[in-house]
Amino acid sequence: MPPAASRRTGLGWYTRARMRGAGGTEGGTGQFLLGLVMAVGGAYLLTQQVMVSSGFWAWFGPHTFGLSLLPLVFGIGMLFFDGKSTVGWLLTICGAAIIFLGVLMNLRVYFEPTSLFNTLVMLLLLAGGLGLVARSLRPRA
Repeated sequence: MPPAASRRTGLGWYTRARMRGAGGTEGGTGQFLLGLVMAVGGAYLLTQQVMVSSGFWAWFGPHTFGLSLLPLVFGIGMLFFDGKSTVGWLLTICGAAIIFLGVLMNLRVYFEPTSLFNTLVMLLLLAGGLGLVARSLRPRA
């Protein structure tokens, strides 16, 4: 029989009894929030030091981007003709993967110069925050 206090609040006694901390474990909510803030802050600071640029599409040589569109275009055409075509789905997925990988392979990622102290602060915030989040989700003994 549920206590009278739970009937007055509108919350079921089962719901209140089952509420736990971070990840369904006992406690750990404070650690989870502190770790989350640290990890987000470290990731933000780290990504502010990274510059991303792109170059020319030269995966299979210069001026080959048009060739990488052919499997995608033929696959889409086959799917418009027959939506259950296995070959059409295969060509479409492979064509999209070729384009996606080609874009990724042509990205250039640079870490802008910064002091060793700033780099250590960024990495310690990120790693320490992820560690606290993981520890807060672990069941307590």
